[in-house]
Amino acid sequence: MTDRLPDGAEPYKRTATFDEASVPSALLRDHATRQGTWGLIRVERGRLLYAVTDPRRPASETIVTPDAPAIIEPTILHRVEPLGAVAFHVEFHRVAGVAG
Repeated sequence: MTDRLPDGAEPYKRTATFDEASVPSALLRDHATRQGTWGLIRVERGRLLYAVTDPRRPASETIVTPDAPAIIEPTILHRVEPLGAVAFHVEFHRVAGVAG
């Protein structure tokens, strides 16, 4: 798992803010971003578990908080799990000129 976006990554889209009741079920199951698309999970309040489940990476779990966002690598399977009351959104980033 990486702890920073690549140089030149620029935001281009953002999800709505989700809470423990409104998080889409697809985010709770294994899923991935497209090639060239990085995600940045920003917790507004509470805590969220971010689990990397892709066989190309070591399995890992990270607690995401308002002070510690999480980076989602392109094409890497992952899921999230609310840890009690939470509010979060995902920002999507890409590097200009990189296909994705």
